[in-house]
Amino acid sequence: MIRVLHAMAGARVGGAEEFFSRLLPALAQTGVSQTAAIRTNNKREKILKDAGIPFEIYRFGSTFDWTTKRRLQRQANEYAPDVIFAWMSRAAKFCTPGNHLIIGRLGGYYDLKYYNKCDHLVANTEHICQYIAGLGWPKNQIHYLPNFVDGTPGEAIDRSMMDTPTDAPLLLALGRLHSNKAFDVLLEALVSLPGTYLWIAGEGPEQLALKNLAKQLGISDRVKFLGWRSDTNNLLASCDLLVCSSRVEPLGNVVLEAWAQKKPVVATEATGPKALIQTGLNGLLTPLNDSSALSSSIRSVLSSGDYATALAEQGFQAYEKNFTEERVTSLYRNFFTVVTK
Repeated sequence: MIRVLHAMAGARVGGAEEFFSRLLPALAQTGVSQTAAIRTNNKREKILKDAGIPFEIYRFGSTFDWTTKRRLQRQANEYAPDVIFAWMSRAAKFCTPGNHLIIGRLGGYYDLKYYNKCDHLVANTEHICQYIAGLGWPKNQIHYLPNFVDGTPGEAIDRSMMDTPTDAPLLLALGRLHSNKAFDVLLEALVSLPGTYLWIAGEGPEQLALKNLAKQLGISDRVKFLGWRSDTNNLLASCDLLVCSSRVEPLGNVVLEAWAQKKPVVATEATGPKALIQTGLNGLLTPLNDSSALSSSIRSVLSSGDYATALAEQGFQAYEKNFTEERVTSLYRNFFTVVTK
């Protein structure tokens, strides 16, 4: 039986953190033996407990946090893993070589100096794999393993709870309120879509600036800031269209989530969405930072129910082929088996 120690030095919320919470229970159901080293987080701790996965709580502090490094090494010595799987760079720097492989996972374009103790690197997009290879990492030690998303059908939320008319076209945007997500461009696009409402689910440093922009544009009554939400599937079940307006988006997990819920997608040509979407077939792509093009694409989907349905159906087929829990969990299990032979 394969034995994996996961080191997750994540934040309270985030894409990698959410995938960690999905992948470990899924692997446990297939018989992979696992333990974890995590920062304190009530939600994450409950998920691991419910899945029967033991874990230790560490601080994962600065470079001089010798306590975490010492305790993690002791945990590895006692558990004797085949693999230490480091989620993100902060976890990787605390991992110590031993009678096991150290594998780092990247979900973005990070400095590889933090992964210099790793035997292999895993990336969740092929483009990130190319980036790693371009920096000189051996190609036979670079592996593409995609994310999967929860395909459980959502239940539509009562729109009146968000002060949104039941018959109004409704857009949904998901993500951290950061300049990379270009929600400012989406707000500008909404000006040209009268009667259309927008829900934005997420937290981040741009929240106040975005709320002020919505007021300046005269659309604050049609924009609802929902904060960080864990009921993504229910939000998707409630909307007519998912919009990914990002300037920078290595993966575009939101595209996969929308596809899994059979919702049409309009996204910008950021790296992640551009790799996923065949424009006109399973979604629409627009240029970066172009609110006019974004509003035009949104309008074309909202104005034709048949077109929206066709895009959503093709997106769902792409999800079923490549991004289900069953397929991705199998890929991870096979990967661990091959690299530990």
